[in-house]
Amino acid sequence: MIKNVRSIAVALSTAALLSGIASAQSVDLTGAGATFPYPIYSKWFSEYAQRTGVKINYQSIGSGGGIRQLSEQTVDFGASDGPMSDQELANAKGGAVLHFPTVMGAVVMTYNVPGINRPLNLSGDVIADIYSGKITKWNDARIVAQNRSLPLPSSDILVVHRSDGSGTTYIFSDYLTSVSPSWASSLGRGKEIKWPVGLGGKGNEGVAGQVKQTPGSIGYVELAYAKQNKLPYANVRNAAGRYVAPSIASVTAAAAGMKLPKNTDYRVSMVNAPGNDSYPISSMTWILVYQNQPDRVKGAKLVNFLRWAYKDGEKAASSLDYAPLPAPMVAQLQNRLKTIRFADTRVGEAR
Repeated sequence: MIKNVRSIAVALSTAALLSGIASAQSVDLTGAGATFPYPIYSKWFSEYAQRTGVKINYQSIGSGGGIRQLSEQTVDFGASDGPMSDQELANAKGGAVLHFPTVMGAVVMTYNVPGINRPLNLSGDVIADIYSGKITKWNDARIVAQNRSLPLPSSDILVVHRSDGSGTTYIFSDYLTSVSPSWASSLGRGKEIKWPVGLGGKGNEGVAGQVKQTPGSIGYVELAYAKQNKLPYANVRNAAGRYVAPSIASVTAAAAGMKLPKNTDYRVSMVNAPGNDSYPISSMTWILVYQNQPDRVKGAKLVNFLRWAYKDGEKAASSLDYAPLPAPMVAQLQNRLKTIRFADTRVGEAR
């Protein structure tokens, strides 16, 4: 009996040891950053885990936080809706960082104005002056001029903006900088802006929540968040002078007007793109990856995930109101994955 008990104990101990070794070898990936693509990334990570068993833990903390965590090497990848600046690239502790666009989306002007039953029309200069505190009433003459058939109230406009370092803010302020000289010379573009007016919300979800519960408010969020919260969103005047609704088609049209440099690093803007059908506040969003991966297992898993995302994940983009990347760009990015290395060894072909 004692011999049998000892045999069982040894067997259990061995099994536990083997289980521990297997667990140690099962390396999950961690990432942090942008809230703009969080709906599509959540879908991707869930589906990829079901298909491969690789679990990806992603914290939707804003692009600024994602860049900081990648730079400090506390996550395996970062995510941002605004490309890293030259200074941010220089500060990254792990060396060269590669930008991998994943999908394209629209930043929309969402609002809560009782009595308005069809989309507002807004131009970039008017949006800039609302966020600068120069336009303060919904029935301001410049808003009325663009919406003559709408019963605009005389109530105050409550501006809602991001309170955290945000790629969505970068896209929004990049657009305002491109269409408003006064904005460009004062507030400019950035992931964080010194807002002269308004109320802050954390993440796209925070801004959408503030607008939903606050009559008279206006905010900027990624299209999916406005739709999820059943909030209206404005048609925005584009470079061709047309008021265009945000949609997969109008974001795709903006991408068609985008000109990539020959040797691009993909840190490019597509706001205020030419074309009659282009939605002007459109952008790519990026996953940020160190070119030299310090861990062979994690590096291979990260590359394989990105390969899967480009091959299969892009197909789900439109179901969540994102536009998939153009096929030629996807082919270029698949090749770019081959330049990721660790220990002087390419991992782009890892299986």
